[in-house]
Amino acid sequence: MKIALYSRISTSDQNNQNQLDQLRAFAQTQGWRIVHEYVDVASGGNADRQEFRALFAAASRREFDLILFWSLDRFSREGVLTTLRYLEILTQYNVGYRSYSEQFLDSCGAFRDAIISILAVIAKQERVRLSERTLAGLARARAAGRVGGRPRVQCNPHKVLRLRAAGHSLGTIASKLKLTKTTVYRILAAAQPQT
Repeated sequence: MKIALYSRISTSDQNNQNQLDQLRAFAQTQGWRIVHEYVDVASGGNADRQEFRALFAAASRREFDLILFWSLDRFSREGVLTTLRYLEILTQYNVGYRSYSEQFLDSCGAFRDAIISILAVIAKQERVRLSERTLAGLARARAAGRVGGRPRVQCNPHKVLRLRAAGHSLGTIASKLKLTKTTVYRILAAAQPQT
């Protein structure tokens, strides 16, 4: 089987030789042929890593059958949801993945579907927590008097109503008053008598 190795360290004063040595030795015990080694010196907190991007480009061309990394946090630290998406992309490319230090994380192993299911549940919970934190932050901002969203366009509704009464279209009114059609429509709708 043709494989690629992925190794990442956060800063240049760290040494990733231990990772690479262990990955190479493990690949040899499995009888795998290493066709490429991708090594990044960057934070795992985002995908803007040169070798990481190159790895996915090569995977899309099926240049190897499996990617072997030392641990999942060496592969990505972008959170469960994003990391799961990376693993799914590899699966779509028909490229397997395996963690050296987390033997349960093996797309070719017996627990593959169970691990993916667990990661999917964790990812879903992560989305829920993110949503809850966002809502809590918005509530705190509102309580402090901050109004979110884009500021509303200020205009004189009487001008809108006069132009409409003169027979102008929504587009013409919007153009003359430098408003959007949606704003003009909202002003006109608010001026309609309630039934």
